[in-house]
Amino acid sequence: MHPSHDLEEQVILAVKEFATSINSRGKVVSDMSSLVEATSQLPLSNFDYWERLIRHEFSKAIQCSAQPKLKLYVTPSQLLTWLDLIGWDGYKREKTLRTISGAAPNSFFFSLAIRRLNDWVPQVRLAAREKLPQIAKETDPIYVVEALCIALSHWNSWGRIEELDKQVLLTIISTKAITVALKSKLISSTSGPMASLFAQLGRTSVLDDHVSEIAENAMQPSLRAKAYRSQFEQRMVWVEGRKWEWTDIRYCEGIQRAVVGERKISVASSVLELLHKSANDRSFVVRRVAAEFLIREISTLGEEALQLAKHFASDKSSPVAERGRFALKKLEETQV
Repeated sequence: MHPSHDLEEQVILAVKEFATSINSRGKVVSDMSSLVEATSQLPLSNFDYWERLIRHEFSKAIQCSAQPKLKLYVTPSQLLTWLDLIGWDGYKREKTLRTISGAAPNSFFFSLAIRRLNDWVPQVRLAAREKLPQIAKETDPIYVVEALCIALSHWNSWGRIEELDKQVLLTIISTKAITVALKSKLISSTSGPMASLFAQLGRTSVLDDHVSEIAENAMQPSLRAKAYRSQFEQRMVWVEGRKWEWTDIRYCEGIQRAVVGERKISVASSVLELLHKSANDRSFVVRRVAAEFLIREISTLGEEALQLAKHFASDKSSPVAERGRFALKKLEETQV
């Protein structure tokens, strides 16, 4: 979906005002208020577009608003701003990361810093690796979490990010304030790739004590299903990346297969307790997972298995009812 024209115009105007404030009367003024307000409204899911637009408009506005040199010996002040994180000059991007201090003014600007972990200049990536923890520490946790949600959901498509860079983000996540904000974000979000985000967060143990709460209370059915599955399997599973695999080298044909990572977790609830909770979930997506694990564990559940199988067989959702009938059939076969 193409961004609205009004929002685009608002951003361009804010960028121009910011550039003018930097060059105003040859002094370093830098008023970011309108720029922060404009970027606070931007959807982070369309970040590539906004980054390209702002880079282009900022570069053009800086040149247009620069004051003429009245004296040859006057050297204009060189101010490094948050927008220099996306400038064309790699040396300036690196210097900006090492120079800026204080909190990111909103989630958009913290995202600018995070994305330098995928910068095409190695020195910029190194600077981001070193500076991001401090920037995150000083930034509002809500802003950090908003940016992290997008980054973690897409970092497998970043071609230059390294494991050390990923570890930087996972370390940021492990701080108490960020963990609390992330859990709240996961549970309350009605849209966005929360199930994918939950899987990536499974690389660390920060949410291990909250998996049950997420399974029962998350707004998104796909996330509740993922959390229940993690408890049933007693492990967290995530996609590490993708690996090319030839299917027919004679014709240069192949596919990208997912490389999966996993980590064991401890679960307080029994399989039977999990089945009773998930069997009565309001979404068939979750009940389908419950019915799947009823079939897997049916030989270990005793008399409870029959009641659960009947419950699923009468479900109004066809995929769930089909699994319930299959469970009943398996039980009949064991009794013969």
